[in-house]
Amino acid sequence: MKYSNDRVDEIKIAYIGGGSRGWAWKLMTDLCMEKALSGTVSLYDIDLEAAKANEIIGNRLNQREEAVGHWRYEVAETLGEALTGADFVVISIMPKTFDEMEVDVHMPERLGIYQSVGDTAGPGGMMRALRTIPMFVEFAEGIRDYCPDAWVINYTNPMSLCVKTLYHIFPKIKAFGCCHEVFGTQSVLGGILERVMGWERGTVSRQDVHVNVLGINHFTWFDHASYKGIDLFPVYRKYIEEHFEEGFEGRKGDWEKSTFNFANRVKMDLFRRYGLIAAAGDRHLAEFMPGDEYLKDPETVKSWKFWLTPVSWRKEDLRKRLETSARLVSGEEELPLQASGEEGVMLIKALCGLTRLISNVNLPNTGRQVGNLPEDAVVETNAVFERDAIHPVAAGNLPENVRDLILPHVKNHERILQAALTGDRELVVTAFLEDPLVKGRAEEAQVRKLVQDMMEATVQPTD
Repeated sequence: MKYSNDRVDEIKIAYIGGGSRGWAWKLMTDLCMEKALSGTVSLYDIDLEAAKANEIIGNRLNQREEAVGHWRYEVAETLGEALTGADFVVISIMPKTFDEMEVDVHMPERLGIYQSVGDTAGPGGMMRALRTIPMFVEFAEGIRDYCPDAWVINYTNPMSLCVKTLYHIFPKIKAFGCCHEVFGTQSVLGGILERVMGWERGTVSRQDVHVNVLGINHFTWFDHASYKGIDLFPVYRKYIEEHFEEGFEGRKGDWEKSTFNFANRVKMDLFRRYGLIAAAGDRHLAEFMPGDEYLKDPETVKSWKFWLTPVSWRKEDLRKRLETSARLVSGEEELPLQASGEEGVMLIKALCGLTRLISNVNLPNTGRQVGNLPEDAVVETNAVFERDAIHPVAAGNLPENVRDLILPHVKNHERILQAALTGDRELVVTAFLEDPLVKGRAEEAQVRKLVQDMMEATVQPTD
């Protein structure tokens, strides 16, 4: 990297999963709009043609008059080529295809086990992890060998296990996981405050909603939230007392208009039960709770005003994104130059020393950021980002009743990591039996058969 005045040039970013038709385009537009950074993005993907398409899309974006950040996009045919000399590594991959994810999400339904996302917790999240961990072993070894001092930003789910694997293989790695779920909850709190106070919509910027973050990815909690001196807990409590049945549909609008929309009623119910603000979307939160609660059956899901996302929807969405990619490559369409809402480029800027930023991040709990979770857990808390350093915030302890909800998942993270590394299928069975979505919902023999069938239909831990 080359420093001069208020900018940094000649940065190399290695993008693993550089053929992405989603996250890659977000990164491209955010880089394009940041005038203080420039350099090269090396696109590596097992789908070489997808990476070549993004090379064209990224370079065409860089040529637009509005582009203030100047980047060159290049395809790397090997992981080593992409990583060599990298200052930053971005990991955003899909482990195998939506055919495998269809098994993750829908095969457990034969036992009455429903999943609204299927990429983090529950049978789907664990099976996805068994496919993902061997890939992350390779990534960690490559980073160790080719760019050991690079900062590594992971966006891939299951987030906790991806980050855990990177540190297990290369303990000195400088890796962290980014997730926007906390941003969404900040926006919900801002929107509720606007309604309660009678303020114009958009008055409250989510960045001005200050929160203390503690928990694990997609099952994160706030025990403090304020806006310019206003304690948001009483505001939130009052809103729930008056509007629990309708919920809060937020700035996305009607929960019924999109499979990803929700009315935040799960979040509100968890607040009534546990006293903290659950800081993820309802679709994720529900998967961490017992299976006879929010995800008991499709009718129950609908009563809580969120959706089960069928993988058929994801396949159709991919088809549309492939069509968009073709139009972007041909020049028939252009990427809109608008901020993605992600903070990855802002974090890169901070790690380059051009600014200082506080954001939520997933890291091993070695500093006991969450005092009553195990040291080997990957936890999500705030952290201070500055030049070549991340300082995790000591977020304090979780209430014991919330800690009890989180611990089964932390224990399963270790079981699934070891299962993926050793091929021990019995660990997978135990993890399924101990998962709250599964526990008490089926006989052990049925669960064993489900594990067997899911693994045979997707991947063995030693693949």
